[in-house]
Amino acid sequence: MEESLLEVEVAGLKMRNPLILASGILGSYASSLNRISEHAGAVISKSVGVEEVEGYKNPVVVNYSHGIINAVGLSSPGAVKFAEELKAYKGSAPLIVSVFGSSPEEFAKVTSHFPFASAFELNLSCPHSEKYGLTVGSDPDLVKEIVKKVKKATNKPVFAKVSANVDVVEVGKAAEEGGADGIVAINTVKGMRIDIFTKKPILSNISGGVSGSAIKPIAIKCVWDLYEELEIPIIGSGGVTTWRDVVEFMLAGASAVEVGSVMYYSLRAIYSLKESLIAYARMVNCKLEELIGAAHG
Repeated sequence: MEESLLEVEVAGLKMRNPLILASGILGSYASSLNRISEHAGAVISKSVGVEEVEGYKNPVVVNYSHGIINAVGLSSPGAVKFAEELKAYKGSAPLIVSVFGSSPEEFAKVTSHFPFASAFELNLSCPHSEKYGLTVGSDPDLVKEIVKKVKKATNKPVFAKVSANVDVVEVGKAAEEGGADGIVAINTVKGMRIDIFTKKPILSNISGGVSGSAIKPIAIKCVWDLYEELEIPIIGSGGVTTWRDVVEFMLAGASAVEVGSVMYYSLRAIYSLKESLIAYARMVNCKLEELIGAAHG
């Protein structure tokens, strides 16, 4: 079948295509994940911690001309409740559970609630949460210890999602040394908008995470730099809107690519990307996995 041209494998995780639903995008309910899994290579749940997190008050999302700025605040029902919800996942693509914590022990504890997960993504990069995400992900030594603890707690692949707001190679190396099976680059970057009539920040948290096409060049550079320095696979993330973006990420060194903000505009985005990638692979007469890192020469 033509879809076999898109098959990739990341840290032992076999995917029918390199398109992964990013965390926090339609990822709160198993029913949503089931639907998206029909065409995705894998799906990632919304990030979850040990205890319930309320998140920030509205407004938490604002559009702008090149994407979205959000400050949801890692709202989460807690690991026990979320695990019950995700047990209803019956999708046809691997399920990756995104987890967060304020300490290595918390990260490891969260994973114990999801034995049915195909893999875990460690949220070390959310830019708008007080105790989590970038707060812990900016310390390379702590990142290394977090990965070590999680690897001891599970035999599933563990991917560390890192930020462009820090030295991405230094943090990526720390995760690799801790035993990470792969690196995800990048999460949203810090940003904000101000209402020119009220003369106040629009988001209740004042600032949030910028996603969408504007951050793609930043993400591409991070993937490039990580590919030059690391041995483990990289998953690209940030600003994918067209099939060309996917190809560009893979040429930079990504083995797979997360798809996020574009899903807000069309639930068929992954299907459209998949079909376009099939046409591209036929046109250039190669499998997509052959493109990984090809731009490095």
